[in-house]
Amino acid sequence: MQSKVSEIARDIYRISTFHPDYGIQFNQFLINDEEPFLMHTGFKKMFSSTLEGVASIIDPSNVRWIGFSHFESDECGALNDWLKIAPGAQAACSAVGAMVMVNDFADRAPRPLADNEVLQTGRHRLRFLSTPHVPHCWDAGLFFDEVDKTLLCSDLFFQPGDAEPVTESEVVGRAREAILANLTGPMAKDMPYTPYTESTLHRLAALEPQTLAVMHGSSFRGDGRTALLELARVVKQLLS
Repeated sequence: MQSKVSEIARDIYRISTFHPDYGIQFNQFLINDEEPFLMHTGFKKMFSSTLEGVASIIDPSNVRWIGFSHFESDECGALNDWLKIAPGAQAACSAVGAMVMVNDFADRAPRPLADNEVLQTGRHRLRFLSTPHVPHCWDAGLFFDEVDKTLLCSDLFFQPGDAEPVTESEVVGRAREAILANLTGPMAKDMPYTPYTESTLHRLAALEPQTLAVMHGSSFRGDGRTALLELARVVKQLLS
């Protein structure tokens, strides 16, 4: 497997690896700044592919921050491999994630983030948003770049296949079809619908993102507010 690298917003690079066994892309995002920030590590077994992608942009040993939404192998499975490669790197995750999982798992202590805490990487300001169970897991959270209005949105807008790096057209319809296809079977109900789902998606929409950095499938450039509000309607209709 080989990663494909695309710049989806200023200084933000999508490192995409299509895994034929899963039939989906696994996308990491590197923010090239004074303190480089990597969103998602990918699987441990995909580390070499991700490393090659990062190395095409910066010296991987300079990675400073490693963010992820929730504790899951494709989100942070290769975390310790990155901590070995980058001696100054530190995981940045929710306080719940740090306390319950990452403090034990990581070879170096993480930086726990409170809701609305800002991580300044240089030119970019990454606001951490606590989003329990959105997309899933108790410890979930997302990062929003306040400078260029990019939402690093993990599994939201999931799309199967080997899609193009960025779309400026329709993204919610693709996500809706993926949710419909996943209503039954062993991977069903991966995104729970809770009393907080709609308000969380509306909170994200209020940020008015201009780019949605999607972990599985095409990223979206355009009216992120409307896309998130439409997604909120779709998940309420299909999952509530």
